[in-house]
Amino acid sequence: MNTSENNNDIKVTPNDEQFDNVKLTTWEGIKKFLRELLDIRGDTDRDATIEAVKKDISFKGHTAWILIFSIFVASIGLNVSSAAVVIGAMLISPLMGPIVGVGLSVAINDVETLKRSLINLGVMVFLSVLTAFLYFKLSPLTEETPELLARTYPTILDVLVAIFGGLALIVAKTKSGTIASVIFGVAIATALMPPLCTVGYGLAIGNLQYAGGALYLFSINATFIALSTFIVSKLLRFPLVRYANSKRRKRIAQVASLIALVVMVPSIILFLNLLKVQVYENRAKEFVKETITYDGAEIVKATQDFETQTIDVYLIGQPVPQTKINEWNATLKETEQLSDVNLRIFQGTDQSGAFAEKLSGEVKAGILEDLYVKNEQVIRDKDDRISFLENEIANLKIKNVPFQELSEEVKINYQDIETFSYSNKITTNFKKTDTLPVINVKWKNGVSSRSRREQMKRLETWLKFKMKLDTISVAEYP
Repeated sequence: MNTSENNNDIKVTPNDEQFDNVKLTTWEGIKKFLRELLDIRGDTDRDATIEAVKKDISFKGHTAWILIFSIFVASIGLNVSSAAVVIGAMLISPLMGPIVGVGLSVAINDVETLKRSLINLGVMVFLSVLTAFLYFKLSPLTEETPELLARTYPTILDVLVAIFGGLALIVAKTKSGTIASVIFGVAIATALMPPLCTVGYGLAIGNLQYAGGALYLFSINATFIALSTFIVSKLLRFPLVRYANSKRRKRIAQVASLIALVVMVPSIILFLNLLKVQVYENRAKEFVKETITYDGAEIVKATQDFETQTIDVYLIGQPVPQTKINEWNATLKETEQLSDVNLRIFQGTDQSGAFAEKLSGEVKAGILEDLYVKNEQVIRDKDDRISFLENEIANLKIKNVPFQELSEEVKINYQDIETFSYSNKITTNFKKTDTLPVINVKWKNGVSSRSRREQMKRLETWLKFKMKLDTISVAEYP
């Protein structure tokens, strides 16, 4: 019997070898598929991309008029709160070109292109804001629409849209045969134009907070689009601009790196800050929804403020006892990222639990609307009352004018006046009746016209001070 074979030896059969080959082939196939799926270097036309970006930077002639008309279209859309009109304006806006030019020029150390991009971007922004300002200044419609208010301050979502929109834009531009639909989509998603229109709106109505917030939003969008362009251009190894002078090339490279650093560091800090605000608001809303519950009480309104670290909750219905509020505060202190937040509960005096239980969203809206209307009426009544009392006070002042004393002082200070008289004139615009004090003077013969005008002006100023009146009429006898 042949015992030369060891029973522990592993025998490799042809089937095993075939299976290993299949596994190896499959794995190589998967790697090749993933490489081809995600690799964009092979289909990137670097020279054509640089040329196309430089071509889009230019801003003159047709491009300037297109921008002006698109700003008018966007302003009208924001004015009437029409999202469709705003989207149409964003599609025809040429604002994207200089922003992409800034990112690419920094990536390839092209100082001339960077200068052109910044100058054209500045001119575009100025012209856009000026056009929107003129429109809203002349427009009879100045109501704050939802489309306008949505562009008055950035959120973390705006930053994310700008980042991924910018990445999609530059990737589409680098492909051989630019994908036009992507460029149009990015123009809509990143929304560069509406914030500039809102800046013009804020300046037109004198609301610097709106203007500043909208300009902040535009700056964020522009910065992250340029930053995305810079990153992709570096990853795709776009060729650097060559300079004959090695020292100049080195200096330009340093300047480009410094600009990139100046842009990236504040952008990252800004992103993290907005992320904190968004996380805080989401956690606060979640806390109110899950924790602030009490039988017979209904939440009418809840607000959260990141700056003051407070959550305000307005309740209606059965009053919540302090012990329950203490429980809510204890839960809040144990909630992650809300441990330092202060909870403030505002509640009415309505004792009807049944009423609160039946309180639906529609009923709440009706109650709040009714309260608002009543408050507005009370405010108007108070304003009318204040106006009436102010008029009465003015009338009392006029009736109690010490005419004899005034005439004596006028005689001493204005020796050219021959006669001095005082009367009350009642005027009305059919909405409001007012009493106006009227002073008439007659000058002595020989007083020049220039001297009379100067003395009349001094007399009017002195009488206002003396009689403690805001309005008074001083005239000569006809």
